[in-house]
Amino acid sequence: MADAKTVLQAVRGLLPRFESALSSFASSAATFQVLRSLPAPSIVEEAAGVARSSAPPRTLYVLDASFNPPTQAHAQMMAAALREDRGPRPRRLLLLLATQNADKATSPAPFAHRLALMTVFASDLLGVLSSTAGPTPVVDIGVTKFPFFHDKARAISESSFYNPDPPPEQVHLAGYDTLIRILNPKYYPPSHTLAPLSPFLDRHRLRVYYRPGDEWGGKEDQEEPLRDLAEGRREKDGGRREWASRIDLVGPMSSNEEGVSSTKIRNAIQKGDHEALTTLATKSVADWILQENLYTA
Repeated sequence: MADAKTVLQAVRGLLPRFESALSSFASSAATFQVLRSLPAPSIVEEAAGVARSSAPPRTLYVLDASFNPPTQAHAQMMAAALREDRGPRPRRLLLLLATQNADKATSPAPFAHRLALMTVFASDLLGVLSSTAGPTPVVDIGVTKFPFFHDKARAISESSFYNPDPPPEQVHLAGYDTLIRILNPKYYPPSHTLAPLSPFLDRHRLRVYYRPGDEWGGKEDQEEPLRDLAEGRREKDGGRREWASRIDLVGPMSSNEEGVSSTKIRNAIQKGDHEALTTLATKSVADWILQENLYTA
């Protein structure tokens, strides 16, 4: 396994390629594209163009986030999914960055640096997963032009990248706050119903993590959206009872999960609190942020 300095140097060399890939993607008709795949804890071979083959996945775990920057909580979400979820093997992981977001502006880190952060994060994640039982999965780094989950899932399924015959079941990892947005009809014009979710939740799943803190209520409060689905109270909005069985509420991941967020990492950098950075981000992510002087403005 390459040392941290070598990894960061290799990723820095990828920045121009990321910028070029983003430009080509933006001008193309494609709506989803995998830009990098990391099949082993070392990204140095990958940066040098060494390819490795793997069996087509039956389960694809998708972490769709702004990665601005990636956090320890993101790593825990993915590790827990592989450890606990019922999805059949072979399994594969996808870190997905949307170049359009329904709620968030595209700042402060440029997209090329986000992809670099995702790459070093994937390297850290694979380092952790390689020490656990079972085969180490491939981690893909992809981009999409769609801001909404149901469109992203369709673009992934229609892509030829995952050998869709049939395409793998997608398990999208999200926090409880994201579930609330997914089940909000305002995001689905012009009818403003949940009907567009049918193709997504008919064949794919959501793995949703409880959020601690008074803002979100207790465990029973956070289970209410699923009860509403299961008992038919969302049928007036186009929601279907059977969707409740396609959504798993799990976690929380750790006792200090509430303190782990991209916003808190950015705030720690602006305050010069490098100790907090090292507890909130994985090691290579923290090193990249400091090396590239990100989030200081």
